Amino acid sequence: MISRAFYRSLATATKSTKPPVQLFGLDGTYANALYSATIQQSDMAQTYRALEKVENVIKGDPQLEGALTNPSLTKDDRVSIAKAVSDNLKLDKTTANFLIVLAENNRLGSFSSIFQKFGLLNDAYNGVVEAKVTSAKPLESKILKRLQTSIGKSSFVGEGQTLKLTNHVNPEILGGLVVEVGDRTVDVSIANKVARLNQTLKDNL
Repeated sequence: MISRAFYRSLATATKSTKPPVQLFGLDGTYANALYSATIQQSDMAQTYRALEKVENVIKGDPQLEGALTNPSLTKDDRVSIAKAVSDNLKLDKTTANFLIVLAENNRLGSFSSIFQKFGLLNDAYNGVVEAKVTSAKPLESKILKRLQTSIGKSSFVGEGQTLKLTNHVNPEILGGLVVEVGDRTVDVSIANKVARLNQTLKDNL
């Protein structure tokens, strides 16, 4: 069976090919496995483009997006959906088989999260380190430049790598910053400080 063979290839690839950055969580585990299989069986650019096509189709079709998380679907139904998407998009063998694995394990609903994690691996493979800076209000360009320089000189960015910095706005953090570099987070937001203070007060009451 094609998916069983792919399971074996994932296990073999994962043991012999170490991803460029360490990812955690179930979505990270799947992304790591696909990265390892891709390095041995396919091409990173090809796999990333294929995953991007799947992501665009899912985001552009609310009915499909809903079906992927429908708990009443049988395994055969999920596999049929995965095969239909693969056939329509003419996906390469590695990506098509990976979708079948997700379908069989009832993880199609996690595709977007897995795609995001695979994007981190793709960036790292190409020497790009992505840093997301979340602030309560948009940051001024001079502050972003200082952050770019500071993070670029940190241990988060290795020699020969390129830093890609983006600023996201979330008023709920109240102030301060949340800096995410790859799979690591530095939270110096006011909201986090308040939460820690509340926990300290709770523990001492």
